[in-house]
Amino acid sequence: MSLADPTIDAVAVAARPSEAGRWATIRSAFRRPTIAIGTAVLVAWAIVAITVPIWGWATPTEAVGERLSSPSWSHLLGTDSLGRDVLLRTLHGARQSVPATAVVIAATAVIGGLLGAIAGFRGGWIDSVIMRASDIVLAFPPIFLAMAVAAALGPGLRNTVIAVILVWWPFYARLLRGQVLSIRNREHVEAATSVGVPRHRILRKHVLPLAFTPVLVNATMDFGQVVILTASLSFLGLGAAPPSPEWGLMIEDGTKNFYQWWISLGPGLAILSISLAANFLGDGLRDHFDVRSRS
Repeated sequence: MSLADPTIDAVAVAARPSEAGRWATIRSAFRRPTIAIGTAVLVAWAIVAITVPIWGWATPTEAVGERLSSPSWSHLLGTDSLGRDVLLRTLHGARQSVPATAVVIAATAVIGGLLGAIAGFRGGWIDSVIMRASDIVLAFPPIFLAMAVAAALGPGLRNTVIAVILVWWPFYARLLRGQVLSIRNREHVEAATSVGVPRHRILRKHVLPLAFTPVLVNATMDFGQVVILTASLSFLGLGAAPPSPEWGLMIEDGTKNFYQWWISLGPGLAILSISLAANFLGDGLRDHFDVRSRS
């Protein structure tokens, strides 16, 4: 047989869901209320983040009313200590928190997933080095390690993203390593190995497609946690700098004006809605892909 034996590829294709099967799975998934609601909320925030600059209302740093005005019809969530509209700043805050979180999730899934896949598939000293590095990172609470990295890099949203990526990648490394370890001994993988298919091709075409679902579920559920973590760093002064309309900064500003509760209400509700939506979506996807749950 040749290195790219079509018989082996056919076995691998049979082991993976077909294109039509994927679309059928997606359509059936949206019949679950948790998936539909979670997706709708996250998509709504993504649309807000993309379109809010063209709404023509005002800029998030512009004073539009009296200082510390309570909620009214002209300012639905009131104004802050500088007379800026809290609702407008909350909506503009999505332009920072949502893309930053998406970058963190994508980067950690790629970096951690790649390292975990290599560790699980190659084994030996490579596995030991990668897993011991992940153990060192996981030995510290994520918020404390992220604070240390952010403090070392300096304040700023970009440095916050880098700090969270350095903290979060081991979760995906361990997840994908476990998936690869359970898949690499299946028949189609052993058949491809026995005829001399290159190891990188086996990993890319025969193993990783079957390990994608748990990563997708975990990434979805992590979205809300990363939003909270980045907001926490900004709240502590290690993230975005004023006058940025970042949600953690806005909540920190609200703590200085305790009796003006509306200053923290907007960003607090934004973080809550995204966290709940991400958990709804993640739980729904997990139940949907779990055969025992479907039965």
